[in-house]
Amino acid sequence: MNRRNAIFVSLLLTICTLSFKLNAQQSAPPTPGQTRGGQPGPPPQGAPPPRGPGQGGREAREGGPSADLQMPPGRWWDDPNIAQTVGLSAAQIKKMDDTFNGSRDHLIDLDAAVRKAEGGLQPLLESDPIDRAKILAQIDRLTQAKAELEKTSAQMLLDIRLQLTREQWAKLSELRPPHPTGR
Repeated sequence: MNRRNAIFVSLLLTICTLSFKLNAQQSAPPTPGQTRGGQPGPPPQGAPPPRGPGQGGREAREGGPSADLQMPPGRWWDDPNIAQTVGLSAAQIKKMDDTFNGSRDHLIDLDAAVRKAEGGLQPLLESDPIDRAKILAQIDRLTQAKAELEKTSAQMLLDIRLQLTREQWAKLSELRPPHPTGR
């Protein structure tokens, strides 16, 4: 590899690494493998393994659409302590379950699409000679997949949020850690 290509690959890898680190902070839907009470359980058959910090999910990316909808990890409404503290009714819990269950398979598919796009980028970066057009096309696929996952996740979280009254949202907000400084 000549010096110019080596510099290009190094720069591109740095950009991709920064992008992936920022995305690692992205919020994910509650992990389907969590049991009642919000505790981690085995992932469902064929589900991708959880990734990112926290209890198997991703933290909300600062400034992303899900950042202000950040909620406790997992199926927090199934935790009796949280449900009682927030004052959830049985009807609210059922509606949250329905919302979550209705989104779960689609979110798993979208997460798999992100992983596939991420996996398709690495071989292109390692090829010699570097094909800039193919790499940029793969980066476009990756960013589109991430955007679709973020959008769908935010929509699900919004639908769950809509089940709460203003007072319940305030109580739930007191239970979760504050946004990091610098937001």
